[in-house]
Amino acid sequence: METITWNDFEKVHIHVGTVLSAKVFEKARNPAYQLEVDFGPVIGVRKSSAQITVLYQPDELVGKQVVAVVNFPVKQIANFFSECLVLGVVGDGKEIVLLQPDRPVKNGHRIA
Repeated sequence: METITWNDFEKVHIHVGTVLSAKVFEKARNPAYQLEVDFGPVIGVRKSSAQITVLYQPDELVGKQVVAVVNFPVKQIANFFSECLVLGVVGDGKEIVLLQPDRPVKNGHRIA
């Protein structure tokens, strides 16, 4: 594993947001959802393609707080532009468990 410096870590903007909507991403090559996540007034609402279909249903994601990287370049996936990377733990079967705060926090707060 390569080590990074504190300055490297500070370049990654990881923030908390709340899922506003989630729907099946029909045109994705791998099963995924299209999410809209509210990161508060400074960052705003961002879209994300998330391969979290094994453990989550779209209706249970709405209102859930998630942790995401918000300063990656936009990535086009089929006809969709993903604007942030929602973070999760990858299990042995490649299922994803979302990272989230254990208490409600304000949207947009940064992970340190």
